[in-house]
Amino acid sequence: MLPIDHLFRAAARWPTRIAVDAPGVSLSYRALAERVATLAAAFQAHDPDPDGRIGICAHNTLTNLIAMLAVQAAGRCWIALNPRNGREELDGFIDLARPALIVADEDCLDRFTAPAAGLIRGATAKPSQAADTVAGLLAAHAGKCPAPASNDLSRIAAVKLTGGSTGKPKAVMQSQRCWNAVTVNQILAIGLTAEDVTLLAAPITHGSGQYILPTLAVGGRLVLIDRPRPADILDAFETRGVSTVFLPPTMIYMLLAESGAAERTYPALRHLIYAGAPMRAERIIEARAAFSGAIETSYGQAEAPQIMAYQRAGDFAEEANLGAVGFPTPLTRLAVMEAENRLLPQGETGEIVAAGDLLFSGYLENPEETAAVLRDGWLRTGDLGSFDEDGRLFIRGRARDVIITGGFNVYPGDVERALGRHPAVQECTVFGVEDDKWGERVEAAVELKPGAEATPEGLIAFVKQALDSVKAPKSVAIMADLPRSAVGKVVRAEAKRAALAARTTR
Repeated sequence: MLPIDHLFRAAARWPTRIAVDAPGVSLSYRALAERVATLAAAFQAHDPDPDGRIGICAHNTLTNLIAMLAVQAAGRCWIALNPRNGREELDGFIDLARPALIVADEDCLDRFTAPAAGLIRGATAKPSQAADTVAGLLAAHAGKCPAPASNDLSRIAAVKLTGGSTGKPKAVMQSQRCWNAVTVNQILAIGLTAEDVTLLAAPITHGSGQYILPTLAVGGRLVLIDRPRPADILDAFETRGVSTVFLPPTMIYMLLAESGAAERTYPALRHLIYAGAPMRAERIIEARAAFSGAIETSYGQAEAPQIMAYQRAGDFAEEANLGAVGFPTPLTRLAVMEAENRLLPQGETGEIVAAGDLLFSGYLENPEETAAVLRDGWLRTGDLGSFDEDGRLFIRGRARDVIITGGFNVYPGDVERALGRHPAVQECTVFGVEDDKWGERVEAAVELKPGAEATPEGLIAFVKQALDSVKAPKSVAIMADLPRSAVGKVVRAEAKRAALAARTTR
């Protein structure tokens, strides 16, 4: 069974149920499946190569959703082009992936250099059925169905750009088998049912995209907001029956900062899922209070998409679990390994490794990097963590980010949690800087809450009260805005460069 079969099964079972609630239009399962099949036939006609790649550069529009599903129904490989990435970065990705066709919303055409590949306009400012638009393709191929796609689950379903918080971006290949594992993991770990209404607020190219097929598989509903403001998300929680949403912590902080957010009611919200970066304990407590205890979290990465581990809302009620990312998901094996490839027992810290169908197939045209992270059947995640006595996973930070100062290992995550408890701190990142005396010294960059005030000296003293002095930053750079990736994650390496550059210009 292919991942896209979940949509067509659902359309056969619940043809009149609403599948998508988008601005100005709602689509039943039957209508969604018909549009997806028609566009898939058009894609196959445009590019008969069964191994062809189709790029999509769009915000979270209905056209984007239909096009992404149609790529899957056509048996082609989806090249996920996030318009929030820089033009140079997207151009490089396109040059590497070489899609035969690119679908782009009209307001995203300036985000990349149009290649020799065919270009189809998705959402347009004015209605159009021109031959080079998605609407035109749907009209021209009305009533047609795609030829059956290959049932080979090792075939690549998607290629996504990833760089994490450090390092050069890489193109991650995710197979049909990987996507099936994502779908099953999401349904079972979260507990999705036909009553779930999933808001797609974060980019479809990243975390939100992994919730589409699981929601459709159980007969739930997708709610689309193109480029949502925090107020739009809160309105959707309150008035559109949203039960499930994935958001990066940065966006959750923005929701909490909205006037009246904690006084509003969100009657259906059950799964407010954060991922991509840790949330500090006090912010989790604040969010639980504001959103009726609905906070949950997942742990994953593009190389094992979205949900290697999951923590449900009830587990956050225990203070000891506030720093956990939960239990391994049904189709994933997780363990902690030391440098010599020995698996470590419960309670010991080492690199988190994963095995199972969820794993990616490698980096596109990058066998050296692939071999470095896929070894002996295990994915080396690059994250450090440990399991508690109940089997919950706790993340300590990135292996490459460990700071060795004066012979002591300092985990940036430990310092960030302490520094983040300061009432003036909105977000922070901690890094090591070369030092003649200590080998490395601990430093930090901080973004303050709107209207808040703090001094570097005061922040350092605050951390020293919580941790021993060797872990306290020797210097703190207070920045107006911490640098973030296209999906809202603080980029540690860029923050370090900015902090050091600001110091040299003083």
